[in-house]
Amino acid sequence: MAQERFEDLTLSKELRRAIQAMEFEEMTPIQARSIPLVLEGKDIIGQAQTGTGKTLAFGIPLLESIHPKIRKTQAIILCPTRELAIQVAEELQRLLRYKDEVVILPVYGGQPIERQLKILKNGVHVIIGTPGRTIDHINRGTLKLENVKMVVLDEADEMLNMGFIDDVETILRRTPRERQTLLFSATMPKPILDLTKRYQKEPEYVKVVHKQLTVPLVEQYYLEVREGMKLDVLCRLIDMYGFKSSLVFCNMKRRVDDVVMHLEARGYPASGLHGDMTQPERMHAMDKFKKNSAEILVATDVAARGIDVEDIEAVFNYDIPQDEEYYVHRIGRTARAGKNGKAFTFVVGMEIYKLREIEAFAATKIARRPIPTLDDVEALRITALLDKIKAVIDKGGLEQMGQLIEPLLTEDYTSLDIAAALLKITMEQNGKEYQENYPQDSLEEFIATTEERFRNRRTFKKRTVRSFSGKRRR
Repeated sequence: MAQERFEDLTLSKELRRAIQAMEFEEMTPIQARSIPLVLEGKDIIGQAQTGTGKTLAFGIPLLESIHPKIRKTQAIILCPTRELAIQVAEELQRLLRYKDEVVILPVYGGQPIERQLKILKNGVHVIIGTPGRTIDHINRGTLKLENVKMVVLDEADEMLNMGFIDDVETILRRTPRERQTLLFSATMPKPILDLTKRYQKEPEYVKVVHKQLTVPLVEQYYLEVREGMKLDVLCRLIDMYGFKSSLVFCNMKRRVDDVVMHLEARGYPASGLHGDMTQPERMHAMDKFKKNSAEILVATDVAARGIDVEDIEAVFNYDIPQDEEYYVHRIGRTARAGKNGKAFTFVVGMEIYKLREIEAFAATKIARRPIPTLDDVEALRITALLDKIKAVIDKGGLEQMGQLIEPLLTEDYTSLDIAAALLKITMEQNGKEYQENYPQDSLEEFIATTEERFRNRRTFKKRTVRSFSGKRRR
């Protein structure tokens, strides 16, 4: 039976510390099935979709096999695109947090080759490259292959589709025969299968198939943010829509604790849920969330299993999920029992490519939204409040309330004065000091644009507002 947790693996203390620092709680299926086999020295064929954690599946055993004192290229990872090469290099660099004597280098077209030549001259343990630029260095004599003991073909079917398969074979032919060859591919067309027969030795076949799940009632959005902006954006969105029950997903346990701490410091009732908590602590956190004494639950994927709350209004992917299937499970926590829900994903830098992979897997379109400004937040809050007022008026049954208000009309107060005063009281009761958030000129402008709506119910009946996306919503 495959191990489920990273701590079950026999690894060097440096790699164990790095994995602990990354705070992944358990391995994805492709990792659990592949890593032990690669550590045993076997060739593998890994069939899994992009975004399933393949980089760690080959990266952990690859780095474990490197001899730091031998300053020669010992492993080559071939990727179809420069973006993937950079992404793989960044992930491996995180694994090398406590093993900085190992040198890795991404090589790809579009980057000045002089920089690559300088680093190669000093010795590199692992090359992560596109086939074309890798062959270029081999032909120049700047990349020596005699010490290569592992070759990884990442997204082999994409390299086939992009016409790189001949370059891949050229590289494989020039590496030592006594090497370990790992091939990962989402599909297995015949040319890829032929490749495995020619260049692998009794490979183990590891196949992980995603369940195709959809959540049609969830409105899905993503926002491109800087890492340091995430908390501000989260708070703005919660304020903007007035969510009373939100689920925030983080990839790391430490991140859960940090987000909860900062939310509570800002006055947002929140609780956390992750694998390091005791069972009584978890039950207490869930109880607070179910009883609405905590409006926001911040959790890791593993800890969130078993959450069954029907009234979650929004899901926030504070960190983009490592596995595409996790995304589907996350956003499926909202829009239950036929209700609608919203899902927001925060994307930092090159994570946009990960988002595209999620869209492809889930067969969905995730709409881009700009970061809401403070003015956007307040405008939508006003709109929501006016919608409630309109609904109450349309429902009727206000005669008794009208009788309470009528004496004020005899004291020379207008109906607009009274409505504006009640609106101000309502907003202050919602925790907003009206005059602090709205300067006097904004108040006068608001009253001027609203006056006709209160005087004439017909114009109030159909109102168009501008959402924070810049599009008109009716």
